[in-house]
Amino acid sequence: MSLVRTLHFRQGSGWFLEEPPPWRLGPTRQLEFQRMRYHLRTALAAILAVVPGGLAFGQAPPAKDPPPRVGTAKPTETPQAHRAKQVLGAKVSIAGDISIGTVEDLVFSDTGQVEYLIVANEGKLVTVPWEAAKFNFEKQTATVNITRDQYKVIPTYTVREYPVFFAPDYRTEVYRYYGLRPRPILRR
Repeated sequence: MSLVRTLHFRQGSGWFLEEPPPWRLGPTRQLEFQRMRYHLRTALAAILAVVPGGLAFGQAPPAKDPPPRVGTAKPTETPQAHRAKQVLGAKVSIAGDISIGTVEDLVFSDTGQVEYLIVANEGKLVTVPWEAAKFNFEKQTATVNITRDQYKVIPTYTVREYPVFFAPDYRTEVYRYYGLRPRPILRR
């Protein structure tokens, strides 16, 4: 059983973790939520500690790479770092350049693996698997390769009733709408 974690962004207020009212959670869930918040804060502190050109002063300049040895090849591409700010608020469209809304929220697992985008449009929310969206981070846009007819059958929900994102049946169904199979969930 997992507790749904949602990370929200408020314009000008920064990040906050939505905490359900205590009367809606039992003692076990309250404890889970407190632990999750602790782990999220710890992870954020760790990320801030390793930011290139970070907040620490007096560091020695990075060592230069040694010259490559003959017969060895460097990797052609290194992964790019992207920030949540580049994703939240991104305009999302489907085939035919039809706008379906903007990214309002992210859903991630206990291990920090981003699982879904929550796309908002006119008060309704749609779950989009992370793998289904192709981002242009510079333009802050995302494209999902489905048709208008496929999009119309995807169930929507509101902020009052979120689905159980990691329930096996829900994951299988959501991924199927986008022509994908759910990836394995990483465990600690």
